[in-house]
Amino acid sequence: MKWLISYSRKRNEKSMALRLASEVLAAAKEEGSAVKKRVDTHKMAEANKAFSHFRF
Repeated sequence: MKWLISYSRKRNEKSMALRLASEVLAAAKEEGSAVKKRVDTHKMAEANKAFSHFRF
């Protein structure tokens, strides 16, 4: 939810309601900035999973 709000603030629509609605619709279609952020975060977690048992 935090990502949806932050990325909807960066959109070009006139009102915040339109921006948030557009970002939610884009997320429902599996596109948009918030979905890209989620995918990137999951990829980083998967990549770092191998190093989770090390103690530094």
